[in-house]
Amino acid sequence: MVNFIQNFIGDDYWATVIMSFIPLIELKGAIVFARGAGLGFLLALILSFIGSTAVFFPIYWLLRPILGWMKKTKWFGSFALKCEKYIGEKAEKAVEKRGGQNTEDGGKFIKQLGVFIFVAIPLPMTGVWTGTAIAVFLNLKFKDAVLPVAAGNLVAGLLISVLAEICSALWSIKVLDYILYALFAIAVIMLVVMIIKVMSKKTRDDGEERK
Repeated sequence: MVNFIQNFIGDDYWATVIMSFIPLIELKGAIVFARGAGLGFLLALILSFIGSTAVFFPIYWLLRPILGWMKKTKWFGSFALKCEKYIGEKAEKAVEKRGGQNTEDGGKFIKQLGVFIFVAIPLPMTGVWTGTAIAVFLNLKFKDAVLPVAAGNLVAGLLISVLAEICSALWSIKVLDYILYALFAIAVIMLVVMIIKVMSKKTRDDGEERK
């Protein structure tokens, strides 16, 4: 996998940054690739962090307008409503787990803490893409959302970097190639699961159409 990506993109630095943009792969896969490609601990972390954190800006500013446009179209209206419901539920859970009652009653700090912890956990579906969407649906202002997302992403990057070092030390650097395969497989599975969950959501519009 590492060799394929190196040959396809041709530059390890750009390959790391580009991989960190990709949903579900993001920082986690980019760090594993970079270390497997021979980049140093710090360089792999910095490139992956910069690329994955940069995704915050277009998502924060464009998510609401894009969903709003999709809701007005015939083909994507129902899907957009279901996406809103899915993200909204994740936002509520992020606040409730931190001690808030819901997205309206939870204080700004509780919302920020929820976003930070969500992004900091290095698991599929917990990266900058989903974390930023949650921040948007929690109605966090830009200045209040960017720090917890970036800080959580940095913590996740440090955890993944340390785990990659441990794996390569216990076995060999080649094991990172297998881990990268596993991350891609998990990403595909999680994407399918997420689509199924979104499509299975019942919205008010769905109910009105069935009447």
